[in-house]
Amino acid sequence: MRAISQDVLGDPEVLQQVEVARPAPGPSQVLIKVHAAGVNPTDWKHRAMGLFLGRPPFVLGWDVSGVVEAVGIGVTLFKPGDEVFGMLPYPHGVGSHAEYVTGPARAFAHKPPTIDHVQAGALPLAALTAWQALVDTARVRPGDRVLIHAAAGGVGHLAVQIAKARGAYVIGTASAGKHAFVRSLGADEMIDYREADFTEAVHDVDVVLDTIGGDYQLRSLRTLRPGGVLVSILPVPGEGLAEEAVRLGVRTELLLVEADHTGMNAIAELAEAGTLRATVAETFPLAEAAKAHALGDTNRTTGKLVLVTDAMDAAGGTGE
Repeated sequence: MRAISQDVLGDPEVLQQVEVARPAPGPSQVLIKVHAAGVNPTDWKHRAMGLFLGRPPFVLGWDVSGVVEAVGIGVTLFKPGDEVFGMLPYPHGVGSHAEYVTGPARAFAHKPPTIDHVQAGALPLAALTAWQALVDTARVRPGDRVLIHAAAGGVGHLAVQIAKARGAYVIGTASAGKHAFVRSLGADEMIDYREADFTEAVHDVDVVLDTIGGDYQLRSLRTLRPGGVLVSILPVPGEGLAEEAVRLGVRTELLLVEADHTGMNAIAELAEAGTLRATVAETFPLAEAAKAHALGDTNRTTGKLVLVTDAMDAAGGTGE
């Protein structure tokens, strides 16, 4: 099968299409013929720095949407021919930027028939991150005031929709040119981070979702009401974060996304209802993975980048 691999860390040019043996599913695993696979910031960071994966060679990719080709012993949830989507176990279950991939059956859910593989391939990692932050960790409830940083980004724009589906009042930060887009997703209030200090513009929020890290963590604490919670998806605490949280009477949580069958089923339900939809900035054939990474490196995309394994998927999956 074809796969996108790298032998060294570095710029997008280190990514090469290679031929490797097709994997076989082990116990409790499924083999999936990949139709589409999202490309996330964690992919280009691992390409450049290794992070959790260490030194190459490795095949990147955690998002996957495709068709079950075979099942391993003990699998009861899926049968060959089922359309599924999900996130491979993060970080060491990596490998979806290929024509076939294996993963635990319970990392996946049935793909809603109302969305195509490109849409389904764009959702898992980013949507699970938002779901686990807002629902599992912060337990967002109707009427909660939720501040979402980088609300037009891959995680952010899905978090806006999930928070609204929970009945929250959503405040987003983004550059002015992206305000109309984020409002179209349901945001109630927008802040231009280039022109305004969000710590002065926002007060008494129940939940902050930090997708940026750095000093945003510490500064965001000042926007919370007593008893509120900051959830950061950059799981490295800023200096003095814990101490400042105690002083202000708020809580901090640092989250690393996990493969999650229950979460994927919840995301599938929202997608089926039309309540949750990924904006796809651009699709690329699998062989052009380096181009997707180069675009991702600019940090200027709105929404998600997706690799597709054949022309039919690419033709059907552009746009919102």
